[in-house]
Amino acid sequence: MNRIAAGAIQTLRLLPRATLIVMLLAAPVLAVPMMRAEAGSTIEAPAPKKMGVGFVLLVSLLRG
Repeated sequence: MNRIAAGAIQTLRLLPRATLIVMLLAAPVLAVPMMRAEAGSTIEAPAPKKMGVGFVLLVSLLRG
């Protein structure tokens, strides 16, 4: 009986640490679906302006 009680006490002492470790490991995994659920959290780059320099250069090279 004493051996069973000692094992139970040791398990109860390790339980808070194990719970904390599991919570720290699970937090990023659980946060990803919540971030993907919001449609407004997408950050897009502005569209680049078209300068048209390539066509002008091609025409000038063909004339020369």
